[in-house]
Amino acid sequence: MISWIQRTFQHHFRLIFAVLLVGMVIPFIFTIGSTPGIGRAEHKTATREFFGHNLLSQEESRVMVMDTRISADLQYGQSVSPEQIQYYMYQRVAAQYLADQLHLPQPTGAEITEFIKRLHIFSGADGQFDVSRYDAFRSSLKAGSATSEADIARVIRDDARMGKLQRLMAGPGYVMPSDVKELLVKADTTWTLSTVTVDYAGFSPDMSLGEAELSKFFTDNIFRYTIAPRVAADYVQFAASSFTPGIAPTDAEVREFYDANPSMFPKAAGAKAPAAKSDPAADFEAAKPAVRLALVLELSKRSAVKAASDLAYSLYEGKVSRASLDAFLAGHKLKVDSLAPFTREAGPAELGGSQEVAQAAFALSADRFYSEGLPTPSGAAVLIWKELQPARQPALSEIRERVRSDALDNQKRIRFVEFGRSLKTGIERRLKAGESFEKAAAEAAGSVKVAVKAYPPFSLRQQPRDVEQSIQASLDRLAKGAVSDMEATADKGVIVYAADKKAPAADESNPLYGQIKLQLADSYARADATTAMREIVDKELKRADGTAK
Repeated sequence: MISWIQRTFQHHFRLIFAVLLVGMVIPFIFTIGSTPGIGRAEHKTATREFFGHNLLSQEESRVMVMDTRISADLQYGQSVSPEQIQYYMYQRVAAQYLADQLHLPQPTGAEITEFIKRLHIFSGADGQFDVSRYDAFRSSLKAGSATSEADIARVIRDDARMGKLQRLMAGPGYVMPSDVKELLVKADTTWTLSTVTVDYAGFSPDMSLGEAELSKFFTDNIFRYTIAPRVAADYVQFAASSFTPGIAPTDAEVREFYDANPSMFPKAAGAKAPAAKSDPAADFEAAKPAVRLALVLELSKRSAVKAASDLAYSLYEGKVSRASLDAFLAGHKLKVDSLAPFTREAGPAELGGSQEVAQAAFALSADRFYSEGLPTPSGAAVLIWKELQPARQPALSEIRERVRSDALDNQKRIRFVEFGRSLKTGIERRLKAGESFEKAAAEAAGSVKVAVKAYPPFSLRQQPRDVEQSIQASLDRLAKGAVSDMEATADKGVIVYAADKKAPAADESNPLYGQIKLQLADSYARADATTAMREIVDKELKRADGTAK
């Protein structure tokens, strides 16, 4: 097996990792200082040293981020957030520095092979290296990538060495017998449960709401109705359609756009037939009209953004003031339209509710009253600031119906919780009288419709898929024969009845005791190592911030 893995990886490294970065489309940008949107700024070299690396160097950051993304994809088999990538990058850099300081040897070929076998991206359902999964993954890849075999080999070697450092920092791990017992009991206790569910939408108690109650609810919850700050602005729109007539891409440009955006032009699904060999030229010819149209639209939008940016630059270069703006725009035959005031969270409806536009608008002021060229759904625009409307508290008369609806729902929620308490009490009383749970629940509910369900015996380690999270939450505090409080969610309430509860042996006589003890020891040790590494990273980041220049 080992030799097979080594041979296969040697022959297919480029193929395997060609698309590891395909999912890495989230930009990871380091912002250096603050520079004006338009005009010139003085350039100077900035440094922020972190374990021998300058975090403000674009080239160093690019390599570190690329290596970190490759490592994350291999380790976790899925994309992770930019924030997670950034902190993971800090940990990798710190680990490499510490490994050098401790003179840890580079991993051997055998150690690297074993490390590759543990990569999550190639793990099967049992957590082991899955040859078929590897083969399926390999067959789905396409040749050609900006990532070289040297990059991949470097990342794997560094990660394998980091594993050595982590094991050294982790130590053996220490586990109390009570920890093992708690986990065994929680995972392997056998439960026989029944539940009663109340639908919130179908719960219709008698409710009334007087004027005094409505006013009190509004006063007590005034914070819920605060109207957020809004920006009032005008805009100069550059429609992409106005640039379309002058755009005529060549066939070569259309083909280049097609090749660069394969996901935009999938091949049409034909009738089921024996698989035929793909003809790229024929596929392109079939898609060519749609490709040309998409390219013309893309180029039109780029032209619109350029025109908007040129306007913004002309305003800056000409030192146009707010007082002379109207005359300047009229002289250039540009039309100004108004936007309805909008919040930071919800951009202007006229521009598709764009968050980018909203953020740009809230960055404007009386001193900086126009934006740069901003892309919009139909082209591009330049915003012109008018005023910032501060947050305010509305009068009850302005939002009366909304407050009334909220007050009634609040009253219904209170009645729902009260009904849950009375339902539990009624069920417990009838169970003591010898009634079945189903009958006790139906009688205690009265006119309210409820649904009763019984589950076959199960443990949390091997639970049925239909056991909801709200049911699991009740088990920690539920004894045999007990009825839980009603767990109320947004759409329903659930009461759990433990008809039976059988705890497993929680000592060394249990065959799982030793296995769980080892797993806990490894988990605790890794947590200790992670905590230690986090402290090292945070300390170095503080030092770097203090010496950045």
